[in-house]
Amino acid sequence: MSVGGAAGGAPSAYEPNKLRIYGLVGSIVGIYLGSILNSALNTELFSFIGAVAAIFAVVMGANAVRRVCAYGIGTGVPSIGMLALGMGIIAVMFGLSVAEEINLPLLSPIITLIYAGVFGYIIGVIANKVIKFNIPVMEEGNADLSMAGALAILGWSFAISGTLGYADIVNDVLMTGYIAIIFIAGGLAILHPFNANLGPDEKQDRTLVNAVMVGGLAMVATGIGALWTQGLGAGLLQIIIGFALWFYFFKMYYKLVKRDASAVVGTGLLPPTVQ
Repeated sequence: MSVGGAAGGAPSAYEPNKLRIYGLVGSIVGIYLGSILNSALNTELFSFIGAVAAIFAVVMGANAVRRVCAYGIGTGVPSIGMLALGMGIIAVMFGLSVAEEINLPLLSPIITLIYAGVFGYIIGVIANKVIKFNIPVMEEGNADLSMAGALAILGWSFAISGTLGYADIVNDVLMTGYIAIIFIAGGLAILHPFNANLGPDEKQDRTLVNAVMVGGLAMVATGIGALWTQGLGAGLLQIIIGFALWFYFFKMYYKLVKRDASAVVGTGLLPPTVQ
């Protein structure tokens, strides 16, 4: 399906293990940094760091999608992105609720990450051994997707609520319906890059730049939600940073498209519809 895919021994400039480390460390550190700064300075302005942290997880997830889907599962490209966010939501709610029960809300990212990794791996085993996908990287890929989806959802939820408290995220994210926006925007950020670039000329750098670009749009969405839950300052800051990220990486993506395209031509206006 894809000469540029990492699956089946195809070359990949950024190794999965390195991207996994960058994704997990970047997202965890970012979420904690935003939470600590908000708490220490008694503000919500640093909530945007949660949305930035989510982009680290998005890149890791987008690379997992290209590795699994390069084996040619067809319409499974969108499906596996939705699966990542579905597993992620379950892991986030589990992590938040357990941390709340033991009265250590700051442990929620760690609990979420551990649960997501185990849960995703089990789903991968079922997909390979029971459903018989027989994809060599399915177990590893699903674990990566589950962890990426969970940390992305947690980062965006923090960006909207400004805290890691279970009750606050339930009230500000779930009960307001913003979780639906996170689910769709997050799913697109993880699944869309490979879906948009698949084919014999798919390149890892172009696919992952697309992931950051769509992650910037997701940050704009969380900023709109933060306008209502946290106020003008925190919300507007997220919107501005998210738009800046989207614009910068959109230009970078366009350069990569021109690099890889055999030709870039203008087609003009579409002809009028014939009745």
